[in-house]
Amino acid sequence: MEIHQVGKQIVLTSRLEDVGHLPLKELKTLGGGTAVGMDPIGTKEGDWVFTIANSAARDAAGAKRLLTDLTVSGIIDNWQD
Repeated sequence: MEIHQVGKQIVLTSRLEDVGHLPLKELKTLGGGTAVGMDPIGTKEGDWVFTIANSAARDAAGAKRLLTDLTVSGIIDNWQD
C-alpha cells in the first residue's frame, strides 16, 4: 500500500470493455510522481488516500476482470508523522 493525494478526474472518450466504468483519478505520490488509479469509493480532489497495487488492485476495484494495477482503497482522515 502507498499514500497518494488525489488530483483531477481523468475523462476517457473510449475505453476497453475490461477497464470497466469506475472513475479514474490522477494520483500524486509523496515523491512528486504521478499515477492513475481506479476510484471505487468516490474521492474528491485533494483527498489523501491509500492505494492497493498490482494484482490485489483488481480485487479492490471489485472484480478480477477489471484491468487495473492501482486502486484507491481508503480516504485518510489523519495520520501522524
